[in-house]
Amino acid sequence: MNKHVIFWSITVGLGGMLFGMDMTVISGVEKTIKELWHLDDWTHGFAMATALYGTVLGAAFGGIPADKFGRKKTLFWIGLSFLISSIGAALANDVNSFMIFRFLGGLGIGASSVVAPIYISEIAPAKHRGKLVISFQLNIVLGILIAYVSNYFISGLGENDWRWMLGIVGLPSLLFSILILFTPESPTFLLLHRNDKEGAKKVLDLVDPDPMGTINRILSNQAKITTTERIFTSKYFKPLLLAFLFSFFNQLSGINAVLYYAPRIFEKAHLDKSSALLQSAGIGVANLIFTLLGWYLIDRVGRKVLMYIGSIGYIASLSLIAYSFYSDSFEFVPMYIFAFIAAHAIGQGSVIWVFISEIFPNSVRASGMAWGSLTHWILAALITNFFPIFTNILGESTIFTFFAIMMFAQLAYVKFLMPETKGATLEDIESNIVMH
Repeated sequence: MNKHVIFWSITVGLGGMLFGMDMTVISGVEKTIKELWHLDDWTHGFAMATALYGTVLGAAFGGIPADKFGRKKTLFWIGLSFLISSIGAALANDVNSFMIFRFLGGLGIGASSVVAPIYISEIAPAKHRGKLVISFQLNIVLGILIAYVSNYFISGLGENDWRWMLGIVGLPSLLFSILILFTPESPTFLLLHRNDKEGAKKVLDLVDPDPMGTINRILSNQAKITTTERIFTSKYFKPLLLAFLFSFFNQLSGINAVLYYAPRIFEKAHLDKSSALLQSAGIGVANLIFTLLGWYLIDRVGRKVLMYIGSIGYIASLSLIAYSFYSDSFEFVPMYIFAFIAAHAIGQGSVIWVFISEIFPNSVRASGMAWGSLTHWILAALITNFFPIFTNILGESTIFTFFAIMMFAQLAYVKFLMPETKGATLEDIESNIVMH
């Protein structure tokens, strides 16, 4: 695999690490801010979900600057939004200013979930595209692990330890913004949005054995489009439906509820605070190991096989978690949650950003990616916001049973609706999904 493609993909994938860190550090501070600012369940849930409401807007509109100003410039500003957000939230003196800065970080998360996979999919050769786009998810997982581990080691440093937990995200944010300056613009963007054939060729000369062939294929495909494309038309109903359902099931697995409230869940299972934070770090380790396995397998066995494995693993682990809370038998809850995380990491976690970035044509890829991300983040925000409320009303057993039922529905989606995209060019995928 070309060294330039690897470096650019890793650099852009670091946006995923910021995404994972920013999303997960909050798990270590959620109980502290509730007690510090005397928050009721509703305000507490809303404060926890504020960043996710920001991701909704970031995902909805992230494709616009990506198409107008370029993938590179948009990623640079995303890095700065993470930097400002992490420092601001760490210094917040009340819940309102805390939520404002968390919302800003959420804008960056949402936008990065759109722009980074687009960039990587546009510079990656077809046979390695799965592995390279999954580098974004791999970095999310790495960020989650770093956040859990840093929370564990920072915990107990004093009454302001929670501020350090949040502020530490500023360091990789600054590094990401600097490294983005050394990555080129996407050749697809240069061709389709800047009409810069020479600039696109300079980038492709570094990474593509047949740069003119690639340029001609992109331009030939674009030439078939006679009018400005709008995504919400019957022509694109199938990829829109595929992306919506994929994102829908991603969140209805309960993954964000587990990631955000892991220490709380472990404490409900009668672990003390220190043990709960350590077990949460174990979630990060399991997540990383099985995402690496997904990274290894995605271009070998395909997207659908990983989704079958993940769906079955979800159903088994969620059912066991639900039964444990129903029977008040908590001995194996950490093991079941690790199994749940493993199922997510090798299935949905590995495939989601790869699959959604593949199934939309070049002309509407940014809009399509925004659509999938928007669905994902609206549900993530709602579930994170209402999880503490509904668990207090219905109990953990009912909630996890509901998540398990949703994963039976996901299994049917994989079986009957999801196409395999392994090894196909983006143009071939367009022909198979949109034209049929």
